[in-house]
Amino acid sequence: MPQERNKPLLVGVTGGIGSGKSVVCKIFECLGTPVYYADSRAKWLMNNDPHLKERILEVFGKESFFDGQLNRTFLAQRVFADKKQLEILNSLVHPAVAEDGQNWEKKNSSFKLLVKEAALLYETGSYKQLDQIIVVAADLELRISRVLARDPQRSRQEILQIIEKQMPQEEKIERADFVIYNEQQHSLIDQVYAYLKSINLEL
Repeated sequence: MPQERNKPLLVGVTGGIGSGKSVVCKIFECLGTPVYYADSRAKWLMNNDPHLKERILEVFGKESFFDGQLNRTFLAQRVFADKKQLEILNSLVHPAVAEDGQNWEKKNSSFKLLVKEAALLYETGSYKQLDQIIVVAADLELRISRVLARDPQRSRQEILQIIEKQMPQEEKIERADFVIYNEQQHSLIDQVYAYLKSINLEL
């Protein structure tokens, strides 16, 4: 998608679970670039957007909330093993996140560069609204070890099931405008600066 004149460059950052998307985005933030964390905002909206909460209650029942907060354990059990249920939940959440993201873009329209981080940029089709996509990549075993350290309640098998449901990393890399390798032998900061140089942008 071409960048409109006097508009920020909209860059998506994506990658599979454990790739380190958030670490890369923190570097952009440290350089003064606003970052929209779509997955975190989705969780916030499910707890705070009255219309979205109402729709979730209608579709998944009163057990989907407990003491006014999203019952993530209940919903996870409903959607994790049932692809159709997951699609239904996504059909409710993704439009709300898209609208929220557009409002965020308007509030930050004075910046040269805006970054939107999401695990499912390609899967949801939201990449079509962005100018460029950065894919954060890492070796499979390294990704698994990171998630095990971060989320000790998850098993290796559960992590592998999540990875299997995501677009293969190789396909993301093929479709990317720029790839950042989050492995020990590669400097993340240097790669972020290399990206900025590639688009002739100084922050």
